[in-house]
Amino acid sequence: MSSRPVRHARRALAAPLALLVAPLVALVLTGCTALGPGGVVEQAAAVDTTPLSELDVLDDPREWTGETVARSAETPVVPVADDPQPQLPVTVTDAQGTEVAVTDTSRILALDLYGTLSRTVFELGLGDRVVGRDTSSTFPEIADLPLVTANGHELTGEAVLELAPTVILTDTTLGPWDVLMQMRDAGIPVVVLDPHRSVETSGDLVRSVAEALGVPEEGAELAERTQAEVDDVVAQIAELAPPEKDDRLRVAFLYVRGQAGVYYLFGEGSGADSLVESVGAVDVASEIGWQGMRPVNDEGIVAAQPDVLLMMSKGLESAGGVDGLLERLPALAQTPAGGNRRIVAMDDSQILAFGPETAAVLDALARALYAPESLAPTSVSTGGPAAGSHG
Repeated sequence: MSSRPVRHARRALAAPLALLVAPLVALVLTGCTALGPGGVVEQAAAVDTTPLSELDVLDDPREWTGETVARSAETPVVPVADDPQPQLPVTVTDAQGTEVAVTDTSRILALDLYGTLSRTVFELGLGDRVVGRDTSSTFPEIADLPLVTANGHELTGEAVLELAPTVILTDTTLGPWDVLMQMRDAGIPVVVLDPHRSVETSGDLVRSVAEALGVPEEGAELAERTQAEVDDVVAQIAELAPPEKDDRLRVAFLYVRGQAGVYYLFGEGSGADSLVESVGAVDVASEIGWQGMRPVNDEGIVAAQPDVLLMMSKGLESAGGVDGLLERLPALAQTPAGGNRRIVAMDDSQILAFGPETAAVLDALARALYAPESLAPTSVSTGGPAAGSHG
């Protein structure tokens, strides 16, 4: 691997982590791996614990060549309260306009595509009341609880009913919807939360969960803690990213399900735009006027000219890795990202989860974008430019 000059990042001007209300952000640990033959994701490498402010960053992050996997390492649940006492009954109007009365929070199910809702319940101090989990809820404190999802992210009515939940928190990212209607018909309160998420709305999600469970004070504290963590990491990232917009990485969030022939570019209002901007990069889909999620076409991806593709790991694998993606979308070769095989992949359950672990996700992506040399040396040649090289 050849070397290029790197510049030492100035220490962040934001408050030290130790001064923040949340010890969790001090435990933000990030592990990243390169991709194996064909650009298929391999086993996660060792965790890098170097603070962002102490990393050696690339002199020009646009010149890095190769693929990396960003992973937010497991962090322990740090509840804002040891034994919160819910103020019940509580009546809330959910994201669908349905008025829901919650009278009992002794048996909670919190279910969504990313595992964010269950993590939020645990961080509020109500983890001992959670009776089951979805596929994406894999943190150690919940891992032993029974699954209520099958075939990936499909809710199973029988599994839910067997756990006799007294309240269900969910959104519209899991289905089938008939299962949730079945739960309501069985007399179980079902609170549907807003599935539209971004870095900026992480605190709102926390407060919504807390309100539905009758612990608004704990929700306010957790929302404040989450925002403080995000603000601190964003301030550190600002010290890593090039100060001039013209020098910043141009990033496109590409959603792929290769076997189904699904290729979407996430644009303005999708949440991906917020993520990209928070790591000091330019969201090219928003720049060319793409709203929400739209199918990729050759003209659009070439016009966007991304330096980096940000992807979900399973999506990249479904396309056959980097080699398969370039074969399926040959127009990518006409972009800097395709020509340099510059793809940053992250676990599907983490990358757009938002919520209490937003700061950890931003930390992971910052390392992959600006200081890939700090990652564990597990690079493997993939038939094109060497993965993890820069020149």
